[in-house]
Amino acid sequence: MEPQTNNKMAFLKGFLKETGKLALIIIFVIIPFRLYIAQPFMVSGASMEPTFDNKDYLIVDQISFKIKGLNRQDVVIFRPPTTENTYFIKRVIGFPGETVNINKGVVSITQTDGKIIILDEQYILFTKKDDNLNVTLKDNEYFVMGDNRAGSFDSRSWGPLTSDRIVGRPLVRLFPASEFRIWPGTELNK
Repeated sequence: MEPQTNNKMAFLKGFLKETGKLALIIIFVIIPFRLYIAQPFMVSGASMEPTFDNKDYLIVDQISFKIKGLNRQDVVIFRPPTTENTYFIKRVIGFPGETVNINKGVVSITQTDGKIIILDEQYILFTKKDDNLNVTLKDNEYFVMGDNRAGSFDSRSWGPLTSDRIVGRPLVRLFPASEFRIWPGTELNK
């Protein structure tokens, strides 16, 4: 009986050791990675069509934009000012200190140096021709809009987005597999 008891004890010790290793990996690698580096995100709704479709599955990079900053027309995932428990995906249109002007759906930006640019938005399929708005952004504020302008709840409705609410940028579109992309949304057309 003793050899069998020793085998059970050795098995139990080995099992506990491996379980402990797995728990340490989860605590010190997986949880920090998920909290601070990358996280999953599923697109919900049609506000970013045609660039992103409902139920597209993305991995969000939470680090690079903090180091390199954002570019105009980058796609970002963020917590809107209207709620804490929801995440949105939109495109960055205006930066701190700029004035965003929308006239009959055409977006122009007055940059901080006074230069006016009209956005080339080839990714837009559905626009709102009755959109008219003029907003000057404060320090730390961004203006974001969905690619489906006719069906997007964005800065036109709830105002500028503060930088502390930005979570990250799409790093990878995993699903659907036919639409797999690295840095999806950075190309101007799908």
